[in-house]
Amino acid sequence: MLAGLVACVIFAGTLYLVFSEKLNRTVASIAGAVVMVGVGMLLGFYTEEQAIDSVDAETVGLLLGMMILVTLLEPTGFFQYLAVQAARFSKGKPLRLLVLLGTVTTVLSMFLDNVTTVVLIAPVTILISEIQGVNPAPLLMAEALLSDTGGIATLVGDPPNVLIASAAGFVFNDFITHALPIVLVAWFAALLTLRYLFRHELAELPANPEAIMSLDPAAALEDWRTARKVLAVLGVAILFFFLGKFLPISPAFIALSAASAALCWIRPDIRKVLERIEWSVLVFFAALFVLVGGLEAAGVLHGITEVIMRASEASPLVLGVGLLWFVAVLSAFVDNIPITIAIIPVIQELSAAGVNVGPLWWALAFGAGLGGNGTIIGSTANVVVASLSERTRTPITSALWNKRGLPVMLVTLVVTTLLYIVAYPFYLK
Repeated sequence: MLAGLVACVIFAGTLYLVFSEKLNRTVASIAGAVVMVGVGMLLGFYTEEQAIDSVDAETVGLLLGMMILVTLLEPTGFFQYLAVQAARFSKGKPLRLLVLLGTVTTVLSMFLDNVTTVVLIAPVTILISEIQGVNPAPLLMAEALLSDTGGIATLVGDPPNVLIASAAGFVFNDFITHALPIVLVAWFAALLTLRYLFRHELAELPANPEAIMSLDPAAALEDWRTARKVLAVLGVAILFFFLGKFLPISPAFIALSAASAALCWIRPDIRKVLERIEWSVLVFFAALFVLVGGLEAAGVLHGITEVIMRASEASPLVLGVGLLWFVAVLSAFVDNIPITIAIIPVIQELSAAGVNVGPLWWALAFGAGLGGNGTIIGSTANVVVASLSERTRTPITSALWNKRGLPVMLVTLVVTTLLYIVAYPFYLK
């Protein structure tokens, strides 16, 4: 009892430090992990060996491999090239520009880190908006909201998906068959909702529609040779992701092999590559694994599992829908990564108790991915576009996000819930 209470206090205190921004989130997570292990050893419920075993090397390896590929592709200008091409295809029409830029960002976010994608495309979006004389807020919000939604569709599209796939043993094709169809419908629902919510802004005629056609996409692509090499390696990696169900290799091995091949082929300055990798994110993940491992060792997650077991006897479908909404609401205010890491062991214990947890994995994925759209702090991509919008005459505020982003979250959650209920028998298989 004492061990569980202490573990909960340490975990809650760490989350408070992380999300109150009183400490850098990586520093806070490391400090929390150290305290969890230290107190666990003192009270006899957690050891250093258990802490090390709690870190999911599969997740960390997959993230590292994809980060290296993104780091190699980022300086080539490929992302900016796509954004300028989309702007030219729009021919100065705001609605068409929103659809094209939102689609480009979403497709990239299905295979690459959506935060990196937004960081690179959003500044180009602001430039395009200034050239045309249109409000950039609808475009920036669409990029964040649609990329968050579309990222649920693939194994590598969103960090929670990586975590879930590693824990559940899912392969790339599982997300294509189980998540992509629902995400496509939810994505279109989000797009239509954005079209309605920003109908007045999108109806404004651009001040200089001809200027957009003078942009040269080739000028944005600084290193086409390197971009082609990285895209070729990435294409082969995606092919192996699809074949993962038939080959005895893990997604992490595929990602790390692709990163190694790209490094050997391109031969960049390895020090610069290593400097640009988000090591703090990987350490943050590892520390969270240690923290949740402490909760599990203290018996906290077992107690939660027993409560859920009683609820699942009444209605498994209601449990799945409840989990989807519960995770989504939490993810609107708290980063979805620690939420996902905390819930995974609970679902695993339910599985060990004989519960068919297939639908719960997908409820967790949908809830974690869609919930971040609800608030301006719900996902890192939201924070990035809001910060970049402060350079413009129409910055994105929390009030604006509540009026536009929250309805998008609610609409996509309702649509996804209805489709989840329809597909529930398929998820049981």
